[in-house]
Amino acid sequence: MHWSASLSSFIAQLAQVFLVILIAPAVVGVTRLVKARLMRRRGAPIRQAYRDLFKLARKEALVAESASWFFRSAPYLIFALTWVAAALVPTFASGLMFSWAGDVVALVALLGAARMLLALAGMDVGTAFGGIGSSREMMIATFAEPATILVVLTVAFTAGTTLLPGVADFLTGQVLAIRVSLALALVSLVIVALAENARIPVDNPTTHLELTMVHEAMVLEYSGRHLLMIEAAAHLKLVLYLSLIICLFVPFGMAPATTAGPLQWVMGAGYYLGKLFIGAALLG
Repeated sequence: MHWSASLSSFIAQLAQVFLVILIAPAVVGVTRLVKARLMRRRGAPIRQAYRDLFKLARKEALVAESASWFFRSAPYLIFALTWVAAALVPTFASGLMFSWAGDVVALVALLGAARMLLALAGMDVGTAFGGIGSSREMMIATFAEPATILVVLTVAFTAGTTLLPGVADFLTGQVLAIRVSLALALVSLVIVALAENARIPVDNPTTHLELTMVHEAMVLEYSGRHLLMIEAAAHLKLVLYLSLIICLFVPFGMAPATTAGPLQWVMGAGYYLGKLFIGAALLG
């Protein structure tokens, strides 16, 4: 019986790990489609984000002569760190096998490491755009990272733990009420999410104007499979922040650790996907 429960928990953990990466392009597609419709344009279908990634996978990766080994390795490291961070945030259940690792300090550390690698890779080739983008990215980081820690710690003090699954379980068991501290923390985290995901008014993921672009300036020299890893990491980062907002402020429907089971996990996944796509639409 113990082995059966452990196996089920391990399978559910794997499902969460691969769910975030499979659903990430669809979340980006929803955001783009809603934004286009609000601008009275037809917009690309949701599956276009998947097509773009497959197109990059088929293209040749061109590398500048001045690029070092770090320039080639950074995209894979950035993707791996972002994927691990996104998988640490509870999605459809809070009591999975590796829920003990979902600590806010570890989450911020992983995101900070990925940001550092991206900034260094942007400067590796030695172009002016890469230096500008990296400088701006680190300036934004000095505001975004402390704000993220303070927001999550505000909720953690209420729940009595810095573990995200513990926070979700605590808030799920509480009576629905509006707390001023949590409301202000939600507003702050939304602003941080906009900055971290290169969204207006901080950045624009579709611009190529040197006066405004941040993220795009750092990845201009990438192509092919290298750019695929960078874009996939950006998609995962968007899912990460939406999942973090869901986990900290609207965790209802998430399967708790005490009554976790296949049926509860399936129901939790349905609630999670619904909230995730609502968040993506609101972002658009």
